[in-house]
Amino acid sequence: MPGPFLQVVSEAPESAGPAAPRGRHGWVRLIETLDPAADAQTIHRITVGYEFPWDYERALEISLMRTYCVPSISAVLRRSGEFEHRPQKRYDDTALLMAELLEHGYDSARGHEALRAINRMHSRYTISNDDMLYVLSTFIYDPLDWIDRFGWRRLHPKERLAAFHYYRGVGSRMGIRDIPESFQELQRFKSEYEQRHFRYSDDNNRIGTYTRELFCSWFPTALRPLAARGVYAMLDEEMSEAFGFPTGSATLRAAAEMALRTRGRVERWWPVRRSSRLTHDPHNHTYPGYPDGYRPGDLGSCPRHLHRAGA
Repeated sequence: MPGPFLQVVSEAPESAGPAAPRGRHGWVRLIETLDPAADAQTIHRITVGYEFPWDYERALEISLMRTYCVPSISAVLRRSGEFEHRPQKRYDDTALLMAELLEHGYDSARGHEALRAINRMHSRYTISNDDMLYVLSTFIYDPLDWIDRFGWRRLHPKERLAAFHYYRGVGSRMGIRDIPESFQELQRFKSEYEQRHFRYSDDNNRIGTYTRELFCSWFPTALRPLAARGVYAMLDEEMSEAFGFPTGSATLRAAAEMALRTRGRVERWWPVRRSSRLTHDPHNHTYPGYPDGYRPGDLGSCPRHLHRAGA
């Protein structure tokens, strides 16, 4: 199956994808036959699109908030104005651009278009290489930690390595320099970077507040105060301090973690997912025609038509 499947990922982005293997652990059995470096896109697409789409989405919501704990990063986001004026669009654009890369392959036509959109946005600001590398690292390690805590199964070692190799490929195509060559080395960079750079700033507080309000807007009005408390509960102490947020309720955190683990146990009995959720998530709020009616180059804070007009 590796041959046809790899063709689906890298050469035929409009394809619906392969037929799902039989059995709840069928995807894992396929992953065991693949190489985590050479087949990184294939493995990571299975993990994110078929096995853990809900968990990855939730984990990335927290991991993106984690990057806003760095004053130099939150300052760039504050200057862009996207979080203040168009937070839902900014959220949806980020999710879609990353999904486009993985669903179609970063060397496909749509993948190239998504990468150009990402690089076009970043080129408008002065961003250090270390800041870019740190953000890249959060896409790898935070979801892996989340799934090992709350997912319906533990990740296969090849899935963990594939996530590293996949995002290393993304980073090199974004022009990020000095990306560590090993899983452990980049993980160590992430930890040491957070120790050096996590600290309070007014920009952190602004971006964190806009993001909290966005998350709360997804709930009925009567439940939004509880949703805000839930956000605080899911942040660790270092994040709370960097945002200037109140420390979350330990009781609420324990209840939320119990609910997440219960969900994972129940999901073990669900049937194997037969189609990728990467670019077919029904909860997109910005593009009513989604998944049709847009191109990757139209996404982001500097879409191609505006870029061309200003050129």
